[in-house]
Parts: sequence; structure tokens; C-alpha cells
Amino acid sequence: MKNLEEKLAYGLKVFGEIMGEDKAAGLRAASESTGFGSDISRLAINYAFADVWGDDKLERKQRSLVTLGILIANRQTLELKNHVRIAVRNGLSARELEGVLMQALPYVGFPAVASATTAVLETLRELGIDTTTRTSEERGLL
Repeated sequence: MKNLEEKLAYGLKVFGEIMGEDKAAGLRAASESTGFGSDISRLAINYAFADVWGDDKLERKQRSLVTLGILIANRQTLELKNHVRIAVRNGLSARELEGVLMQALPYVGFPAVASATTAVLETLRELGIDTTTRTSEERGLL
């Protein structure tokens, strides 16, 4: 078992690998501060990234698939955008992301998948992966 400092360093390493070093530096700064949310930042580093994302039972691409499904089902579109970025870093293609949306459809329904589709498309557009597909809102369907 790692001591707390080693665990924190490992969690930040994992976070940097999946979100980028610039974001890891921001999370480190937040965790080292005494301001609002610093405790939450440390918990995220130690639990979500060191213990969960840093575990070796699943590959990161598999973790992304699971996480995307959960976020779609819970209609957490802001966090879904973060995890689309992570999923792309973990090797998921736009086609595979569309497959995740299709797989979720019979289980969570059209409204949840419609909201998730908008979040995915906006993120793909931001990443320069799909800059032409319009969202349902942009097409006047929602």
C-alpha cells in the first residue's frame, strides 16, 4: 500500500495521463490550496484517479466505455464532455462513441441519448474530430 504522498503523486500521474499535464497541474494546485474545494480535489485524486482509474483490472478504453454509459444514464452532460475527451485520449473513435450512444438507447431512452449526443458532438467539434455534424438543437429538432 502506498503512503498518502505516494498515492497523491500516483493519482496525479494517472490524471495527467488521461486529461493532460496542464489539467494535472491545475488539479495539483487546487489540492494543495486551502481554498474552497481543496478537500474535494484531494479526494478525487486519491480515490477516483489513484484507486479507480489507476487500478489494473480494466484497460483505460474499457473504463471509458463504462464511464460514458453511466454518465449518459444519469444525464450528466457536463461530466460526459470531460469523459468524451478522456475516451478520445484512451483511443475511442467517433464511430465507437456513436456506438456507445446506440448501446445506451434501449436502456435509457431517447431523451437521455439526445442530450448525450449533443454533449458528444459539441466535444468532438471542440477537439476538431467532427466539425460538420449538427446537433438536434441546431437542426431545430429539440
